[in-house]
Amino acid sequence: MRDTAVQDYWQNYVDGEWVDGGAGRIGVVDPATGEKLAEQALADAADVDRAVSVARRVHESGVLFDLRPVERGRMVQAMGRYLLANIDEIARLLTLEQGKPLWESRIEIEGAARYFEYYGNQAETVEGRSIPLGAGYFDFTTHEPYGVSAHIIPWNYPLEMTARSLSAALATGNACVIKTPELTPLTNAYIARAAEAAGVPTGAVNVICGLGRDAGAALSAHPGVNQIVFTGSVPTGIAIATAAARNVVPCVLELGGKSAAIVHDDADLDAFMSDVRWGIYFNAGQVCSAMSRVIASERIHDELVDRIAGIAKSLSVGPGIDQAEIGPTMGAMVSEAQRDRAEGMVRSAEAEGATVATGGRKLNRAGAFMEPTVLTSVTPNMAIARDEVFGPVLSVLKFRTDEEAIQIANSTDYGLVGGVFTRDLDRATRAARRMRAGQVFVNEWYAGGVETPFGGYGKSGYGREKGREALWNYVQTKNVAIRLRG
Repeated sequence: MRDTAVQDYWQNYVDGEWVDGGAGRIGVVDPATGEKLAEQALADAADVDRAVSVARRVHESGVLFDLRPVERGRMVQAMGRYLLANIDEIARLLTLEQGKPLWESRIEIEGAARYFEYYGNQAETVEGRSIPLGAGYFDFTTHEPYGVSAHIIPWNYPLEMTARSLSAALATGNACVIKTPELTPLTNAYIARAAEAAGVPTGAVNVICGLGRDAGAALSAHPGVNQIVFTGSVPTGIAIATAAARNVVPCVLELGGKSAAIVHDDADLDAFMSDVRWGIYFNAGQVCSAMSRVIASERIHDELVDRIAGIAKSLSVGPGIDQAEIGPTMGAMVSEAQRDRAEGMVRSAEAEGATVATGGRKLNRAGAFMEPTVLTSVTPNMAIARDEVFGPVLSVLKFRTDEEAIQIANSTDYGLVGGVFTRDLDRATRAARRMRAGQVFVNEWYAGGVETPFGGYGKSGYGREKGREALWNYVQTKNVAIRLRG
């Protein structure tokens, strides 16, 4: 039954106003029940054009960039405080539209607020430098915003991924157009409300929902856009990069991964069980940097499989709205289509020779639920070891030597994150240097934080988000050379 606490219809937000969409409406489904939760206004190309034009006007007015950085930073920080002040309300909505447990939704909102806090603090630190050219010259650099920054957001962390890019873009003075995911568009209304509450100039933040093939394509190809940030699939990333290249527009692309944890026989296996829990079953495995492969030393392989299967079996799977307390729980996947794709990949893996140690099937109930899954007898050439599942499916592979472990870890087209678990610091350092990944975790999956740069090698994309490195995505460097006379 539809949650009556959720409003029936949600509009887009352009130029400080809530507006309908030229493409009508789209139904948003609660993945825990399969029933329609609400309707969302759906933007068309004309709506995209208006949003970009509004952002262009704001940029050219200088109303955002002309502020002292400390003032701009305080506005960005205030957006985060707004999210925290409304966390109970937002978390409930996020769980209902995305499927994750209520406690995970709260973690996502706290993470979103942290981005606004961090990049609000960084606004004052984007400084130029002077360059000595000898007597008679004064030369210096400045950093200026690109102008109109487009953000195409994934459905797995709709609020946090918006905050990740939007906070850095606003801190550096860009006006923004956000294209929300059609599966999970509702919570981004709170981004617009946060901008209003923080006093962000009208038109500097515009939030529209539209289909990727329509609004997404129009936004990525729009001649008024100066910079694009996208998180999603490789095919869509290629399409966006191609469209952007025609306008010579830079992109930041985060395109997922098939990330591996190498587990040596001297690893702390008790601690590693916690890493497995968070690494592959958080958000039902729908995480770009999920621990989707474990590459285990043959000496501990069987024990490790048994212990991981025990973790998977211990998880209680059900509606996220009933899971308020942090614990061994997992919610629904985002949609039945996504669940069915993951289950189909498991069946294909079995046909190739993999063995299901536990799970592998959808639950016999309404909603997009799948059992936490562990696969063994997986070899590097299998599709399940190379292709991103984006679900609660862990593949366990076996290695004999350190060299073989690195070769297996690097055997996919992806290169987002990796991990190595060992008590031998020399071994860990050697592995970290050789792993083809933008971020390597040693003895803790998801070590790091907002302060640490994040991005991929290979088909995991290019550019870096998080950390100070992300700031340079949103600015251009200008050099000023002055000939002094007298």
